[in-house]
Amino acid sequence: MSAWLIGAALVVPALGAALVALVGWLTPEDPKTGGNNAREAVTVLASVLTFGLVGGQILPVVWSGRRPSWTVFEVIPNVPLAFEIEPLGMLFALVASALWIPTSLYAFGYMRGHHEKNQTRFFVCFAAAIFAALGIAFSANLFTLFLFYELLTFSTYPLVTHEGTEKAMKAGRVYLGILVFTSVTFLLFAVIWTYQLTGTTDFTPGGILAGSVSPGQATLLLALFAFGTGKAALMPFHRWLPNAMVAPTPVSALLHAVAVVKAGVFTVLKIVVYVFGLDFLTTTGASQWLCWVAAFTLLSSSVIALTKDNLKARLAYSTVSQLSYIVLGAALATSAGALGGGLHIAMHAMGKITLFFCAGSIIVFAHKTKVSEMDGLGRRMPLTMAAFFLGSMSIIGLPPMGGSWSKWYLALGAADAGQPIFVGVLMVSSLLSIGYLMPVVGRAFFLPPKPWTDDHGHHHAAQTERREGDWLCTGPLCLTAAGCALLFFYGSGVRDLLLPMVEVAQLAEVLP
Repeated sequence: MSAWLIGAALVVPALGAALVALVGWLTPEDPKTGGNNAREAVTVLASVLTFGLVGGQILPVVWSGRRPSWTVFEVIPNVPLAFEIEPLGMLFALVASALWIPTSLYAFGYMRGHHEKNQTRFFVCFAAAIFAALGIAFSANLFTLFLFYELLTFSTYPLVTHEGTEKAMKAGRVYLGILVFTSVTFLLFAVIWTYQLTGTTDFTPGGILAGSVSPGQATLLLALFAFGTGKAALMPFHRWLPNAMVAPTPVSALLHAVAVVKAGVFTVLKIVVYVFGLDFLTTTGASQWLCWVAAFTLLSSSVIALTKDNLKARLAYSTVSQLSYIVLGAALATSAGALGGGLHIAMHAMGKITLFFCAGSIIVFAHKTKVSEMDGLGRRMPLTMAAFFLGSMSIIGLPPMGGSWSKWYLALGAADAGQPIFVGVLMVSSLLSIGYLMPVVGRAFFLPPKPWTDDHGHHHAAQTERREGDWLCTGPLCLTAAGCALLFFYGSGVRDLLLPMVEVAQLAEVLP
């Protein structure tokens, strides 16, 4: 039964990608918008079925304490292609499958509104990326995770280069170059070294390295894993992410919330918990340096975000910063820190996808890309800018938004580790996020509209009439904004799902 559930959850998005390609080839597109109702119906059906399997069938099994597993075949001794779903993987699968639905609906409105070409290829690659993300979430060992990690990189490359311009192709080269270089040079070597040291690559509660490596070897091995996971966007391997903002906004949402970067930080957190083990890292101190790297990335990218006038660029550097919250939670090597990192995967996903949905609607329907052009926009697009405000509150970590819970547990983790300086880092970062997000809201609601000039140098009069975007764009962003609030009121459910991931005895020391 377990194998059937895992196989079905993986097959549906893969089959969806194939059917989207077939339907897109057999049925004509709307010559005006490039839309195709049949192709889009297949996309919606695949996304709903995938979430139904993950949330409706697999989640209850994991919640009951069982670990669905499926060993496909053994590649070499003790290294099979295998899947096993534990709490952290369950959360990542829920995030990817759940957000695929609103992202697909949003993409229909955005791609039609922008009259994008090659929309069939776009939705095929999108479904393939979800398939890869679920493979990562369900991986039972480092070998399986590495295979799907690489598949995710190559399936999203056509999305990054979708526009086909020289700028897009250059961004694609940076994207592919950094992600493939880091994974092949560092991550693959770390996987092979781990197998050589332990004779296995299985994810095991408590880790597999204790007794097999010295503290110095553990430090080096963790560096290979951390920097080899380029999708986590630790500096200096972060440039691919801001460069990828040349892609259509639904791709930005995929990169920043649904699959790619979440796959990176999920990988780091899972390796820390199930390969190294929190107790082993605490004893050896092998992760202390990673705390400082994460803190530097967290603060410096927030400062860079303050300087960006382009809204998508500002949000991109915000993502670099927010990802380091999760890496910091893992590196603290405390139960509360790991729990906070896991919570932030879900909380940041919901908040950041809301912000990118809003940015895309502003680009398509208000034709504005810069923060300095958004004076009075809240009067024209009140729903969009209200959603932007709610998403911003979650990213900042203010109640009643879900992001407040993950930052609370991260701060508890830093305190539990005896590192109050990182509590200060988290507080300063939240203040910086207020600095780069709240001016967007302030300009939109509290300044009068003014004439503006687009990127082509054309002058436009101030726009004052109320005109929200297409309902396919506005509906999903309102839905995800509401999700930010729901994660605050039902955040205990996410926490309870993740509790088996950490040592409950340690956690009891820092929780009320």
